[in-house]
Amino acid sequence: MARIAGVDLPKNERVEIGLTRIFGIGRSLSVKILKEINVNPDIRVKNLTDEDIVKIRTRLEKDYKVEGDLRREISMNVKRLTEIGSYRGYRHLAHLPVRGQRTKTNARTRKGPRKLVLKKK
Repeated sequence: MARIAGVDLPKNERVEIGLTRIFGIGRSLSVKILKEINVNPDIRVKNLTDEDIVKIRTRLEKDYKVEGDLRREISMNVKRLTEIGSYRGYRHLAHLPVRGQRTKTNARTRKGPRKLVLKKK
């Protein structure tokens, strides 16, 4: 099992898909990285050689922020917005959509399940 950036990649997945398990790497970035280091994206993770794993690991460490560093940077950005009192910071704090979406309907993912309001007769 290949371990890259603190994440165990599933053995039976293609390398192209397996790399997307790392936070901060999507499909297009995965393809781009594999093309740069000349690794076939169609081989399975279990068939990667040790030197291929080292190539992937060094490329990620050198050029990209992934996993812990990226999570830390994102949380610091959100914290900065809340501290300066910006509108976006308030929306993060209130657990509401940040990018201008409507909230009268929709936004259930961000707001959570509906709260029951009991009316007395």
